[in-house]
Amino acid sequence: MSHEINRFGLVKTDEEYERAGSHSSITIFLSHAKAGDTGRVYSEKIKKFIDNTNMNRFFDANEIAPGYMFEEEIKDNVNRSTLVAIESDLYSSRYWCQREILIAKELDRPVIVVNCLEDFEDRIFPAASNVPCVHITPSPEISDKDVLRILSSAIIESVRFGYSSKSLEAYKDAGWLDADCALSARPPELRQVLKLQKRGVSKICYPEPPIYSEEGDWHQYLGVTAYTPLWTEDEEDCLAGQAIGLSISEFKNEGYAYEHIPEEALVRLSQDLARHLMARSAILHYGGDLRPGGFTEFILDEARILNSRVGSSRVRLVNHLAWPLHIEGPKVVSWRASYHDVMQTVEHDIPPPINETLDDKVFIPPTSARNLYVWARCLTKMRRESIGSSTVRVCVGGRRSGYKGQMPGVLEEIMFSIEMKKPIFLLGGFGGIASDVCSVIRGESIPDSLTENWQIAHNDGYIDVQAISKNDGVDTNFSAIVGQLERLSVSELAGPCGLDESEYLRLMMSPFIDECVRLIILGLRRIQDAS
Repeated sequence: MSHEINRFGLVKTDEEYERAGSHSSITIFLSHAKAGDTGRVYSEKIKKFIDNTNMNRFFDANEIAPGYMFEEEIKDNVNRSTLVAIESDLYSSRYWCQREILIAKELDRPVIVVNCLEDFEDRIFPAASNVPCVHITPSPEISDKDVLRILSSAIIESVRFGYSSKSLEAYKDAGWLDADCALSARPPELRQVLKLQKRGVSKICYPEPPIYSEEGDWHQYLGVTAYTPLWTEDEEDCLAGQAIGLSISEFKNEGYAYEHIPEEALVRLSQDLARHLMARSAILHYGGDLRPGGFTEFILDEARILNSRVGSSRVRLVNHLAWPLHIEGPKVVSWRASYHDVMQTVEHDIPPPINETLDDKVFIPPTSARNLYVWARCLTKMRRESIGSSTVRVCVGGRRSGYKGQMPGVLEEIMFSIEMKKPIFLLGGFGGIASDVCSVIRGESIPDSLTENWQIAHNDGYIDVQAISKNDGVDTNFSAIVGQLERLSVSELAGPCGLDESEYLRLMMSPFIDECVRLIILGLRRIQDAS
């Protein structure tokens, strides 16, 4: 599938697309040392495998016809290929292995390294870095499984490389990037920068994510500015003082045919957005049950890296926990305490009047209608108070069913944000309840998930929770929620977010992570500048 995506999605010209046969297939250049058995044996097995596919390959000097210039033929074949370097013990010490790597870098071609060292190599060839690496345990003969791993990695890197190049070109055409910057599908390297300097180029843009500043500190010595489409060093403190609330939650994906997005897209968006906001010194407010693993741990690890890099002990995440989540077992408490240097935990208590009948030291499981009602009231209190403490809200994803509140959590946070007139960035291109909210605001048909009958049918015990809530006068009125959303206009949401109507509409519909993160940061910077 990845190979066909490359053939039909990343061909260079209309003419190539029309004849997207063998001419558009990925060509694998097998770079290997002939001395020793490992590189030669592995390359021969990969060659035989490729010969039974619709891929192309270049194997070794024996395939250069008599009378042709050796180096020119090597260059010509590398220029049409993805280079796979079979890194055996002797590979880095061989002249032509080094030359093939250098040629691939000089011609800006995709490269992957296959590490299959049996003992050791006396020096890693520097140019054979800054690229993906696959480790294969050395054995007398490489398995079909390992051949597939190598070729899959090579194809995926070819697609990533081609897609990154085309994306950077599109960003430049759209005015995201400086007109005089060079583009690179991987972070810049010393030889590459020196070559650009000879042409008078001092700016270079490479794909997300940005490398850490320590890795790129050599750029300043050469007077070069290297940046990504979403990050430059001068933005480091541009969102200082902003308390940005994140209403982000995973949801049950109904499948690609319905949602039109892969399940991991929401995770990647969450991670990229959190990284960029913290890097600009914003404080993130997040309401949820923090446990080891997943999105929250990623945020905390990134926050700790940021603090280490700048020599700071700044708290970068405020986590809001509803009762009874903050009185769970000692393992969770201990895990939270291990991140005390970057995270502040706000524990929200039980709301009245139900607090009068409960012991706030005793955990209650959400196993009965009454307990579910208590959980719902506590979650509502936490969400209202956490939104009150944030200056801006970003809402994306969110379960339609399977939640423990009085309504889907992201929906409740959206409604509180609207009620409190908070600037609210609504991202509808990543599915979930946020997508359904965006549909209503855009004047489309009302999704079933925003009706009480659908919620009752898809949530066990919800009808009983609604009955208890109605008796206490706090039940969820989905018709009123839909009516409120229908009365909202895109322009009144866009203005407080620092965006115009067309930009906000794009934010509500785009499934592209870079574009959404850019629009959010663009709006936040405009808000900051205006204040």
